[in-house]
Amino acid sequence: MARKNYSEEFRRQAVDLYESTPGATVRGIAEDLGIVRGTLRHWLEVYGTGKKTAADGTLTSSPLQAKTSAASSSAPTDETPEQRIARLEAENAALRAETTKLTTEREILQRAAKYFGRGDALVSRFQFVADNSATFEVKRLCELVEIERSSYYAWLNAAPAREARAADDAALAERIRAVHAEDNTQGAPRITAELNAQLGDSAPAGERVNHKRVARVMRLEGIRGYMKKRRVRTTIPEPSGQKHPDLLKRDFTAERPNERPNERYVGDITYLPLADGTNLYLATVIDCYSHRLAGWAVADHIRTELVEDALKAAAATRGSLKGAVFHSDHGSVYCSKAYAQLCRKLGVTQSMGAVGTSADNALAESFNATMKREVLQDAACWSDELACRRQVFKWLVRYNTKRRHSWCRYTSPVAYEAGYTATLRPAA
Repeated sequence: MARKNYSEEFRRQAVDLYESTPGATVRGIAEDLGIVRGTLRHWLEVYGTGKKTAADGTLTSSPLQAKTSAASSSAPTDETPEQRIARLEAENAALRAETTKLTTEREILQRAAKYFGRGDALVSRFQFVADNSATFEVKRLCELVEIERSSYYAWLNAAPAREARAADDAALAERIRAVHAEDNTQGAPRITAELNAQLGDSAPAGERVNHKRVARVMRLEGIRGYMKKRRVRTTIPEPSGQKHPDLLKRDFTAERPNERPNERYVGDITYLPLADGTNLYLATVIDCYSHRLAGWAVADHIRTELVEDALKAAAATRGSLKGAVFHSDHGSVYCSKAYAQLCRKLGVTQSMGAVGTSADNALAESFNATMKREVLQDAACWSDELACRRQVFKWLVRYNTKRRHSWCRYTSPVAYEAGYTATLRPAA
């Protein structure tokens, strides 16, 4: 039941996982993905950038990239011993100077690392140069953090004005807190109106505050009006869509003597929250026999193409889905004519649970909850789209090949299916 055909997207994600994982090895990543090392090495040659992340988080040259020949030395063949000694001493001095330079730059960048995690990256760089200008040359500091010296000095000269604005913002923040404490449901527009009303109609225009400034100060101080969290809906019923009977009847885990892989599947869509307030969406196709994730797709939308891509991925994994049952909820994408047409083309029979009953698709719901809990852990969301895609991809593949599952007698889903395959082989 091992997968033999891999999409180009899977190959590129595998290469990206190797290059972006600190201290990763070809052997370790290949084992996590369930592929042979030679296959991953070939993908690295085709899709790799020649760079990988070292254990300390720095980018280094990949040991797999083409190595330069040692025979390319430009040393003259007719030099005298004295000339050779002089040349080697000069090269040695140049190497020592380069080593000193690199050591200094490494020290500077190590100091700079704590500055780059702050909100405004450019201001953080200016502040870093200012804090270290007594130890290192300003020119060198500006070069390493990639800013213009003229911009740095302009920022430095504007320091008094910034301090005055900061003091004004601090005073405004105290006024905002007093208004917010009386009614914590108030947002920036209502608080702005209250602050200006406190001044009275006769107050000079310069003392009145703008709602944009109030919103900025509230954001910086972490002050916000109460807002009930909106539940992200991934199941959107389509009244005019095609309905299908429930063929599973919540029988996701029943152990039948004749049960085997590639017969019954469940699937669902779940949202993947990002720090900027947007979401990615994951569609799954899970085999009820081994709970193996046979196919999945991630996108920034909930259109029919999302669930179609997941089902096509499952077909590529299995070789064929002919005769299989796929169970889902009544989401509009699963009820669409386009999805029904794809199921007929692949020989898949659709099944659907009752509307508004999550228990009718409990296996898929449980899978989604487990994935988010184990990937996000204590975090509320992913930092950005790239981090989300990388971490989810790594977990999904490892779920199939490495993660021990109680349903699979504490083996991985792939190993559990391999045990089924072994029982079919005739005795020697």
